Amino acid sequence: MERTNFSRRQFLKTVGAGAAGLAISGCIGNRKLFSQSENTGRPNIILIMSDDMGFSDLGCYGGEIDTPNLNKLAANGLRFTQFYNTARCCPTRASLLSGLYPSQTGIGHMTEDWGTEGYRGDLNNTCVTIAEVLKSAGYSTYMAGKWHVTRFTAPDGPKHNWPLQRGFDKFYGTIVGAGNYFDPATLTRDNTMITPYNDPEYKPKEFYYTDAITDNAVKYIREHKTDKPFFLYMTYTAAHWPMHAKEKDIAKYRGKYDEGWDPVRQSRYKRCTELGLIDKDWPMSPPDNSGWEKEANKKWESVRMEVYAAMVDCMDQGIGRVLDELKRRGIFENTLIFFLQDNGGCAEELDSRGPIKPDPTKPVEYKPMSKDELMLAGVSIQQLQTRDGRPIRRGMGVMPGPVDTYIAYGKQWANVSNTPFRLYKHWVHEGGISTPLIVHWPAGIKDKGKLRNQTGHLIDIMPTCVEVSGAKYPTDFKGNKIQPMEGKSLAAAFDNKPIERKAIFWEHEGNRAVRMGNWKLVAKGQKGAWELYDMEKDRTELNDLAQQYPNQAEEMSAMYQEWAKRTKVVPKKAAAAK
Repeated sequence: MERTNFSRRQFLKTVGAGAAGLAISGCIGNRKLFSQSENTGRPNIILIMSDDMGFSDLGCYGGEIDTPNLNKLAANGLRFTQFYNTARCCPTRASLLSGLYPSQTGIGHMTEDWGTEGYRGDLNNTCVTIAEVLKSAGYSTYMAGKWHVTRFTAPDGPKHNWPLQRGFDKFYGTIVGAGNYFDPATLTRDNTMITPYNDPEYKPKEFYYTDAITDNAVKYIREHKTDKPFFLYMTYTAAHWPMHAKEKDIAKYRGKYDEGWDPVRQSRYKRCTELGLIDKDWPMSPPDNSGWEKEANKKWESVRMEVYAAMVDCMDQGIGRVLDELKRRGIFENTLIFFLQDNGGCAEELDSRGPIKPDPTKPVEYKPMSKDELMLAGVSIQQLQTRDGRPIRRGMGVMPGPVDTYIAYGKQWANVSNTPFRLYKHWVHEGGISTPLIVHWPAGIKDKGKLRNQTGHLIDIMPTCVEVSGAKYPTDFKGNKIQPMEGKSLAAAFDNKPIERKAIFWEHEGNRAVRMGNWKLVAKGQKGAWELYDMEKDRTELNDLAQQYPNQAEEMSAMYQEWAKRTKVVPKKAAAAK
C-alpha cells in the first residue's frame, strides 16, 4: 500500500476550504497537491542551529556530551550522515536562509565589504529568506538568536537587513556573531537594542544567553495564534567562544576530560562506527596534537572542554523546553524540526595564547556601567570589562567559564569535535563542512531512528520548507528579480529516495571543493593543489587520488570554475584589487 504522508491526509480534509484569499499549492514526494487556505494542516517548522560544533559532539552522533533531547529527536526521526554547511558562520546563515550559495547572497565571506557583488557583507535584494517566503504563504515568523548576515550592526545605523526587515514578525537575539553569554553585545528585541538588565519583557534571575534564546522562543510558541502555522528560526551561539557556562552545568563534567584528547577521540570514533554514521573501513584521520603527556597545562586544557560540554548540555536542555511547549500546545506531532550546525569545530585560539591580560600584577581601573548602557565597546564582540567594572581576563591559563573571562577551547578539542574528519571551521575538507542533521516530524515522516546517507546541503532547506508548506517561491519580490533556488527538497530523502542533482560546490577564503556523487575534489587555499577523494571508500580524506584519476579531477575542476563564475565567486586578493 502507498504510504500516506501527513500532507496528503490532512490536506484532503480541507479541500475547498478557501478562506482569507490565500490559495497555495505544492507537492510532497513529487506528487501535486491542491489549492488550500492558510487554515490547514500545514506543519509548523522549527529550524534550530548551533554554532562552532563538530560532527561527533552530540550523543546521537557518537559524542559523550549529554544531549538527551536531541537524542530523542534522532531516535524518533532521521539522522543524515552526509549533510554539509559552508564552513563558516556568516555564509552558512546566508545560504541556509536563502537556498542559494553564499556569494549569490552578497555574503561570500563574512560581514565586511570587499567591493564585489558576491562579497558585500550584507544580504542582497536578489535573494529572499525562508521567513519572507513562508510569511507570504500565511505563516507567522519568529526568530530567537544570532543573526550575523549584515555589516550594519550599530543601534542607530541602517536596519534594512535586520530580521524584521527580512520577513520575521518578531526577533530576540544578537545582530553580531558572538559575545559575552552573560551580557551579550548588540542584544536586540525587534529593532531596538537593549541590555539584559533594561529589557522590560524578559527578566530572569540570572541572565545567560543560551537560556534567553530558549525562553523567548518558548514564549513565541506559547503566545502564537492557533489559526495558522508558524516558522521559528532558533540560532544558538553555543558553543562558540568565549567559553562561558553556568557553574551547575560545568560541575556535571568536572574531571571528564582529564585523560586528554586522544582517548575521547577514540571513543567517539568507536561509537560513530557502531551507530553506522561512518564506515568502519574509513581510518580515523591522524590526531592533530603533540601528545597529552607533553602538555604542560593539562588542567587548563581539560577545563576548556568541560566548559564547552556544559555549553552544549545547556543548549540541549533548552531544546527540551521547546519540545515540552510544543507538546503542551498539542502541536508537537505536526511540527517539522531541523537541527544542524553552522560549521565544523573551531580551531581558533582566540585570546587563549600568550600571557594573561590585563597583567594581574598591575592595577586596572574600569568604570561600572548602568543597566541602560549597551555593552558594546563600539560594536565589538569582545568587551573589555564586565558590567560591574572588572577587566575581562584573556590568555593561556585563564580558567574559562565565568563572565570575566574570554577563552576559546582550541585546536586539539576541535579535532575531537570533528572526529573522525580532517581540519576545521574555515576549511572545506570534511572537518570544516560536515554537520549533523536531525529531522523530526511524526505526522509527515514514517521512519523512526533511521539514517539517511543521501548527500545534502544547506541550500536544500529552503526548497524543503517551500515544498512541505505549499508556499510559492517568488520570481520577483518587492520589485526585485529573485534568483532561483539552488538546492533540492529533502522530502525525497524523507522517503529514503535519492536527491537528484549533479554536484554541490564550496568556496570560503580560497578553500574550494566539489562533491559529485562519491567523488570529492578539494583544495586548501587559493594556491592549494586539487585533491581527489572517493567518499564511499575514504570519507576521512586520507588517500588522494588526483594523480591516479587526472581526468576525473580535471572534469570536476572545470565544473568548479564554471560554477564560481556563475555564482560571483572572487578570491579575496582579486576582490581587494578592484
